[in-house]
Amino acid sequence: MRFFIAGIMQGSLIDPKLHKQNYRSLLHQWITSAIEDAEVYDPLAGHNDSIEYDDQTGKRTFYHHNQMCGNEIDVLVAYAPEASMGTAIEMWEAYRNRKIVITISPMAHNWVIKFCSHLVLESLDAFQAALEDGTILNLLDQHDPSENPLEV
Repeated sequence: MRFFIAGIMQGSLIDPKLHKQNYRSLLHQWITSAIEDAEVYDPLAGHNDSIEYDDQTGKRTFYHHNQMCGNEIDVLVAYAPEASMGTAIEMWEAYRNRKIVITISPMAHNWVIKFCSHLVLESLDAFQAALEDGTILNLLDQHDPSENPLEV
């Protein structure tokens, strides 16, 4: 099962810097420990200097990651402690292409989080607990990719 770690990088920062990214290693560790066949892709790995990319490289990387979210993964885990435009786009691409979206965010009222997630957890601790208690494994087992998520 292929996982993609989406999450806040620049957020609303004005200066060219990143939010703390330590959540990525935690999510990777927890997912691979709990799910035997998990393959985890972290878009920051191999792109640690992406903030310095020229426009062409940045655009190619951005579009590639969004294409991955729609076509090459099974589950997107989104960490959004605050608004993140890139994470929202990755969530949309995964959700509209019938991938499982698990969002870690205290913003459960936000429409992107509310309507483009199969499961919303308010914190990293809640995500870890949902892995341990079987909540996430049940979601993975019960997901029907033939259902159209955009039907209202």
